[in-house]
Amino acid sequence: MMRVAMIDSHHPCPCGLPSSYGQCCRLIHQHFAANGELTAADAETLMRSRYSAFVLDLLDYLLATWHPSTRPTTLTPNEPGLQWLGLQVKKHVRQDAEHALVAFVARSKLGGRAYRLSETSRFERAGGVWLYVDGDIG
Repeated sequence: MMRVAMIDSHHPCPCGLPSSYGQCCRLIHQHFAANGELTAADAETLMRSRYSAFVLDLLDYLLATWHPSTRPTTLTPNEPGLQWLGLQVKKHVRQDAEHALVAFVARSKLGGRAYRLSETSRFERAGGVWLYVDGDIG
């Protein structure tokens, strides 16, 4: 069973929406931890909940939200000292009922160096559940 990170429910949600973690991604993470069910309503919501899961090292959630065709067997926890600085969703395009794209920029800092990941991610709805498939960097 997945642990849900213990950050204050009133803390701003890492995903960048103007909500507290307790009223945003934590609801999705807790539901998964308790029931093993994924509840993101659309690809953008899944993207945001995955970013928050990266920030909080919720590796079970990340693996569960990865499409089986591209899912790695394991994930490595965040490196000590890694700071996630923010997520900016640039675009969310629903291509059809089962496919969507989300373009985003995620910023982080490690060892005094700033990093920026710009990706257009592909999502697919399988069995009524949105899953991350893969993405193009840049």
